[in-house]
Amino acid sequence: MKSNITLIGMPGSGKSTTGIILAKNLSLGFIDTDILIQINRQKSLQEIMDETNYLNLRTVEEEEILKINVANHVIATGGSAVYSERAMRHLQDISAIVYLEASLSEIEKRITNFGTRGVAKAEDQSFRELFEERQALYGKYAEVTVACNSIVQDEVARRIALKLKN
Repeated sequence: MKSNITLIGMPGSGKSTTGIILAKNLSLGFIDTDILIQINRQKSLQEIMDETNYLNLRTVEEEEILKINVANHVIATGGSAVYSERAMRHLQDISAIVYLEASLSEIEKRITNFGTRGVAKAEDQSFRELFEERQALYGKYAEVTVACNSIVQDEVARRIALKLKN
């Protein structure tokens, strides 16, 4: 097994919360790439997009992911990490990639702050269009997929650990 586990998925799929639980359960470190961006750039994701655009946020995300050089960590990515082939290849080299799969209706139940959350999408793109666009990308990179609809994060973390052990 690779020493790191990377979680990918849509905003609201539970990457950060599940990642913290998984890291604690497996005695691993935890990195959230959205928080890395905010610390290193001294701005929220939404501020980065407001000052430039969503494509710049994706570039910043790629730069931060390419700098990650750790072992024994759970890495929670931003939902748009999958747009960067370079970033995803890097993550594949250092970790097992786990896709937290949640339906559009489940995500819409979980997220209420779309306008301020820093979701990297075109202004004229609906969340449904973004969701549909990303599904193939998540599937392309995932080594393991865990369904997350109506399941608490503790159970998602347990299922990830079980699937990676097998």
